[in-house]
Amino acid sequence: MVDVPRVPEQRRPASGNTPEGRTEGHPPEVPASRFSVLGPVRAWLGPDQLNTGSPQQRALLAALLLRDGRTATASELIDALWGEEPPSQALAAVRTYASRLRKVLPPGVLVSESGGYAVQVADGALDLAVAEDLWSAAEKARGAGDLCQARTLVNKALGLWDGEPLANVPGPYADTQRTRLDEWRLQLLETRLDMDLEQGCHAEAVSELTALTAAHPLRERLRELLMLALYRSGRQAEALAVYADTRRLLADELGVDPRPGLKELQQRILQADPGLAEPSTPAQEPATTVVRPAQLPATVPDFTGRASFVDELSDILSTAEGRVMAVSALAGIGGVGKTTLAVHVAHVARAHFPDGQLYVDLQGAGARVAEPETVLGAFLRALGTADSAIPDSLEERAALYRSVLDGRRVLVLLDNARDAAQVRPLLPGMEGCAALVTSRVRMVDLAGAHLVDLDVMSPEEALLLFTRIVGEERVTAEREAALDVVAACGFLPLAIRIAASRLAARRTWTVSTLAAKLADERRRLDELQAGDLAVKATFELGYGQLEPAQARAFRLLGLADGPDLSLAAAAAVLDLPLDETEDVLESLVDTSLVESAAPGRYRYHDLVRLYARACAERDEQPPGERDAAMSRLLDFYLASAARVYAIERPGDRTVDHLEPTEHAGQDFTDDTKALDWLHSEAACILACVQQSLGAGMLRRAVSLLLASKDLAESGASSLRYESVTCAARDAAAALGDSLAEGQARVALAQVLSKVGHFDRASEELARGVELGSVSKDPWTISNALNEQGIIAYCVNQQAASEAYLHKAVEAFRADANRAGEASALCNLSRVLAANGRTPQAIDLARQGMSIYDDLGYNFRLANARSALGIALSDAGQHTEALVELNEALRVFAEVRQRLWEGTTHFRIAQVHLSARRPAQAAQHAEQALSTGCVGGDWMRANALTLLGRSLDTIGQVDRARACWREALTIYEASRAPEAEEVRALLAPVAAA
Repeated sequence: MVDVPRVPEQRRPASGNTPEGRTEGHPPEVPASRFSVLGPVRAWLGPDQLNTGSPQQRALLAALLLRDGRTATASELIDALWGEEPPSQALAAVRTYASRLRKVLPPGVLVSESGGYAVQVADGALDLAVAEDLWSAAEKARGAGDLCQARTLVNKALGLWDGEPLANVPGPYADTQRTRLDEWRLQLLETRLDMDLEQGCHAEAVSELTALTAAHPLRERLRELLMLALYRSGRQAEALAVYADTRRLLADELGVDPRPGLKELQQRILQADPGLAEPSTPAQEPATTVVRPAQLPATVPDFTGRASFVDELSDILSTAEGRVMAVSALAGIGGVGKTTLAVHVAHVARAHFPDGQLYVDLQGAGARVAEPETVLGAFLRALGTADSAIPDSLEERAALYRSVLDGRRVLVLLDNARDAAQVRPLLPGMEGCAALVTSRVRMVDLAGAHLVDLDVMSPEEALLLFTRIVGEERVTAEREAALDVVAACGFLPLAIRIAASRLAARRTWTVSTLAAKLADERRRLDELQAGDLAVKATFELGYGQLEPAQARAFRLLGLADGPDLSLAAAAAVLDLPLDETEDVLESLVDTSLVESAAPGRYRYHDLVRLYARACAERDEQPPGERDAAMSRLLDFYLASAARVYAIERPGDRTVDHLEPTEHAGQDFTDDTKALDWLHSEAACILACVQQSLGAGMLRRAVSLLLASKDLAESGASSLRYESVTCAARDAAAALGDSLAEGQARVALAQVLSKVGHFDRASEELARGVELGSVSKDPWTISNALNEQGIIAYCVNQQAASEAYLHKAVEAFRADANRAGEASALCNLSRVLAANGRTPQAIDLARQGMSIYDDLGYNFRLANARSALGIALSDAGQHTEALVELNEALRVFAEVRQRLWEGTTHFRIAQVHLSARRPAQAAQHAEQALSTGCVGGDWMRANALTLLGRSLDTIGQVDRARACWREALTIYEASRAPEAEEVRALLAPVAAA
C-alpha cells in the first residue's frame, strides 16, 4: 500500500469554512488579510506585509493561527510559548503581545474570548488551510482516477511552502508543529512522486529522489521510489545498489532490516518482474483532460463504392475487442484509393475505439521513409507521454508504446508503408486495439494480417464518383462522354478525382471537352498493369490541364528534396513575388497535385513529386532552368541561415567567409523568430545541402552547413547534420575543392567532438588544417586549431591543448574575428584552470566575457560564463561560480541548446561537490544524465563518475559503485585515460 499523507491535526470547525464550502482545489479570491505559517510566520494586508513583531510575538500569532479560529486560553498560550518553565511575568507578556498584534492586524481579526484569544481567518487566508484543501481535492481526484489533476493539486500544495515552516519561531509548541508540518510535506512529496511513477515520469523523478534520499537517508519509502524509478529508467544495477545501501545504513544506524515492501521490491527487480515495467495500477487519463488522440484525416464527403471492402474491414475492426490485435493490410497500385478507403473505414469504426485513433504517413514510396523510432516518438507524445520520458532506442520505444496502449482500445492507421519490417514495431499488439495498413506491396510476411488487394473501381463506381464531384446535372446531360472520361482514366480513383476536379473548376468546359482531351493518347500514357507507370498516367491527366504558370510551378517545386516547402522558399524557387507564388500554389492545391501541410507550407505526395521531376526533365525549357531554380533555393536557405547566424552571433566573422548569394533570404524581427525559422526548416535545409553538392553549388552548400551549425549543437538534428557534412566532405574531395573540403572537415569535426568521437574528429581536423593551408582559408585554420585544443583538453593532453589554443587565439586575431578570439580564450581558461593556474584562468574567462558582451552576444556569452564558473570554483569561490553557471544554464535553455544545458548541470554538480554539498551535486549530475551533454558517451561517463562520487559521500556506496562500473565500461570501450581513475575508485571493491 502507498503511504497516504495525513492531514495535520488542527482542522477548522465544520461551519462555513469547510472545504465543501469552496471550489475544490481552487481557493476563493485573495482576502484582504492573509497569513503564512509554511515558512516564516507573516501577515499581509492587501499587498503590504505587516510587522508581526518579535519572535515571541510571532510565536503567539502562530499558536492562534494553527487553532483554526478556536479560542486559546492564556495558560495554553503560556505553555505553547515557554513550556514547563515560563517566566514570572508570562501572563503579562502574553497580554502585551496580543495587544501589539491587535494594533497591527485589521479590526476583528484578533479577538478576546472567555479570558483567551482567537484569530478569525477568512477562507483562503491561511496558507496551511489552502494546502489542506488542495490535498483534499487531490485525494478525490486520485480516487476518481484523474492522476493529472491530482498531481497538479499536490504540486500547488507543495508550492505553498516557503522554506522551513514556522521559521525562527521559538517555543515547544512551534517545535512540535514544525516537525509535524515537515513530516506532512515529505508525505506529500512521496505521494506526488508515486503519482509521477504511475504516469511513467520515472526519468524525471530520479534526480529529485536522489536529492531527497540524501537529505532523508532513513526514509524507506523514498528509497523504494528511487529503486523503482531507476529500474524503469533501465538502471537495474543502481536500483539494486540502492537496496544494498539502505540495508547497510539501517543496520548500522538502527539495527533493523529494511521493511518487507522494500525487500519484496528488491526480489522483483532481481527477477526482472514484468509487472515493474509499468505502473502498478493503470494510470487513467484525467476526466476533463483525457489524451485521446483523434488523428484520422478527414474522410472525403464524396466517398464512393467499395461497399464490400467497407463491410469486410468494418466487421474485422468491430470484433477487435477481446482479440489480441486485429490487423488489416490494404495493397494496390498508387492512386487506387487505399488511403481513402482506409480513412473511411476508420471513421466508420471509430466508435469501437473510444480511447483514440492514431495516424501516420510512413512515406514508403519515397526515397526517405519514415523511421519507426521517429513515428513511435510522435505516437507516444500523442498518447500523453512527456518528451523526457520517451527513450532513445527503437526497442525501448516500442515496448513503452505497447505499455501505454495496454488497457486502451486504440485504432492505428499506418498509411503508405514500405514493407512489413517498417510496420512491425508500430503495431499496438494489445487486446482491443487494431491496425489498418496501406502499402503498394502485399504484406504476406506480416504475421496474422488480413490481406486486402484493392483493384481499380468498377465502371459504375467510377462514374458515380465522377458525378459526385462534377455534379449530376452536367454528367446526366453527357453520360456517354462521362463514361469515356472515366474509361480514359483507367477507372483509377485518383485519376478520376483529378480530372473531375479540373472540370468542376471550369464551368465553361463541357464533359465532352474533357473527354476529347483525354482521347488524345499523346496526352496520356498507356495504362500499365502495376507500379508507378499506372500512377504516372493518372498524374498526366491533371498535369495536362494546368495553365502554363501552374505547370511551371508544379515542375520546379517538385525538384526540391525537402519534406515540404514554405511559401517564401517556393517563391525563391519560382523567382516570383510572395502573393503570386501563393496564388499559383493554392491553385495547385485545388487540383490535388499539391497538398497544403499547414498554413504557408506545401508538399507533394512522394509519387507526385517523382512525376513532377519527370515533367521537369521532359518539359522545362531551357534545361538550365532546373539548375537555376535549385540555385535560387540554395541562395534562399543560405542567406536566411546567415542572417540567423549573425543575429545569434553578432560580430562573428564566419558570415564574412560564407559564399555570396544572388538572391535574398528571409527577414527576421527578433532572435526568437530567427531560431524558430532555423529549427523548423532543419530538414529542408539539410536536404538542400545534400542536393547541392555538384560543382556549381558545392561551396554554397558547405557555407549553408557552417551557417546552420546550431542544428548540430542543439542535439535534435545532429545525426542528420553529421551525415550530410560527410557527404559534403566526400563531394569536395572528389571535385578537388580544397576550400570546401577543408571547411566541411572542420564542420564535421565539430559535430564529432560534441558527441565524444575524438579520434575521428582529430583525423578530420588534421586533414582540415592541411587543406586550409593550401586554400589559405583563415576560417578553416582558426576553427580547426580551436577545435584541436578542445579535443586535446578532453583527452587530457593539457600541454598540447594549451599550444593549440594559443595558436587559435592568434589565428582569430589575424582574421579580426573577435568572437572566435573570445571562444579560444574561454577554452584556454578551462585548460589553465585544470592545470591549477586559477588566477590566469579567471582573467582569460573575463576577457572572453568582455568581448562577447561588447559584441552583444547571448548564447556564446553563456559559454564564457561557464568557463568563468569553472575557474571561480577552482579558486574556491563557489558562490560566485554558481551565479555564473546558473545564468549560463538559463541562457542555454532559452536558446534551446539542450546538450549545453546538460553540460552546465554537470559543471554545477562539480561546484556543489567541491563545496561539500554532495546531495545537490547528485541532483545536478542526474539532470546532466537525463538531459545529455556535449561530449556524448565520454561526458556521460564523466557524469556517472561525478554522480558516484556524490553518492559515495552521502553514504549510498553501492549505488555509487554501480555508477562507476557503468562509467568504466564506457571509458574502456573508447580507451579513455579516465578509466584508470575509475578503476582506483572501484579498487576497494575488488580488494573486498
